[in-house]
Amino acid sequence: MENVILEVKNLSKTYSGITVLNEVSFDLRAGEVHALVGENGAGKSTMIKIIAGVEKPDEGGEIYINGSRATRLTAAKSIQMGVTVIYQDISLFPNLTVAENISIEKNKSMIVNRSEMKRIAQEALDTMGVKLDLDAKLGDISIGKQQLVAIARAITFKSKVIVMDEPTAALSSAEVDMLYNIIRAVKAQGIGIIYISHKLDEIFTVADRISILRDGKMVACDDASAFDNQKLINLMVGRELRFIPMRNEEEASDETIFEVRNMTCEPFFRNVSFQLKKHEILGLTGLVGAGRSELAHAIFGLMKPHSGEIFIHGEKVVVKSPEDAILKGIGYLPEDRRKQGLFHGHSMTCNISAVTLSKHLNRIKLISRKKELKTASDYINKLSIRPNLPSINVENMSGGNQQKALFSRWLETGPKVLIVDEPTCGIDVGAKLEIHKLLRQLAKNGVAVILISSDLPEILAISDRILVMCKGTVVDETVAGEATQEGVLEKGLMGSGREIG
Repeated sequence: MENVILEVKNLSKTYSGITVLNEVSFDLRAGEVHALVGENGAGKSTMIKIIAGVEKPDEGGEIYINGSRATRLTAAKSIQMGVTVIYQDISLFPNLTVAENISIEKNKSMIVNRSEMKRIAQEALDTMGVKLDLDAKLGDISIGKQQLVAIARAITFKSKVIVMDEPTAALSSAEVDMLYNIIRAVKAQGIGIIYISHKLDEIFTVADRISILRDGKMVACDDASAFDNQKLINLMVGRELRFIPMRNEEEASDETIFEVRNMTCEPFFRNVSFQLKKHEILGLTGLVGAGRSELAHAIFGLMKPHSGEIFIHGEKVVVKSPEDAILKGIGYLPEDRRKQGLFHGHSMTCNISAVTLSKHLNRIKLISRKKELKTASDYINKLSIRPNLPSINVENMSGGNQQKALFSRWLETGPKVLIVDEPTCGIDVGAKLEIHKLLRQLAKNGVAVILISSDLPEILAISDRILVMCKGTVVDETVAGEATQEGVLEKGLMGSGREIG
């Protein structure tokens, strides 16, 4: 096929008897963006890991890079053949400068030639049409600019294939627009891009072609113009998705389950007060840096507030640590599941039981693996976690299924209050809907749910009331049924002093 720079033929992969890729074929042309979409667990990450030389495929599959068959592929060999993967959690060096991160691999001498490193880095950035401070430490610049550094690094490798895995997950709208411009510049260099995202609007903005994986099989591949939103969703999930209604009037209650009074933790937030009623989901939103996650950390005992009180069912509780919070019935599902939630290198079973080990002891007070396994199996069935393999290393699970495992951990504690911070970030539309259903069911069962999210459609879809934070204070409170996306955004921007439009 003309201009094909990457071709995958009949690729399969099986873990412990479970097939995660089933004879998948895929190709990428020079100068195109080929979007790879599918639900969490569909096989996208496994396919990319095989192309990147991180995982080995089963016998029978073939990979061709720039027309040459890639055999016994390793991570180093994949890069040498022209493939670079930019993962969601960017694998760069925060203590090194922008120039060093871009060009350090090009320095072959024992003596570092800094002027040459800067020249190489500047050349790559010029190719992209981007200006960055070459002397800035990577850890001091925004995630969006770190993405640009990762792309520039790929250009210095003379990569012909760049894989972007959820590249906008932590970007502002301005940074997303910048990324789109970079993608156009990179395409013009004849570089092919495999673009993975759960945000369908992004897919239709950047993609020339779209391939859809479902349950390890390639179910469709066509020009982006051949799809619309609904067709893409139907092919991804293989079933109809139904809207989750907000709380109905019969569930409304005046009973206050949870209350925060005048909580302050400078410089992050100040004088925050709110109540949460029975059967209610409270949405908490605002711009990045508004103090939302820091408020959650203070409630859960991860940060010590300077002042403020917490009440559960009208009783004042003192929370000095996460252990206190858990004992009082407060659970917290963090924003970054990889860095703050998961215990890497351990099984799904261990990750689910980590907070409730006392419930899984035998008669001589040792951990009963049988009890742990029973708990994990129950949640696997209840939340449809895939693969149905309690012993699987949590790192080998998709993002959506990792998130379900974390939900299982907190459900097992029997929480009175559950704070969920960006619970659907980086997961597919089907898993997102399942989590929305779960949150609604928890609220119906009497759990106080606080939903922190930057996704305004999500906030509007399942919250009953919405608090908007800006610069550490609550600037607006709205009944969700009366709120609009534009109205919520306007409140957050007005409070920030930024111009709208």
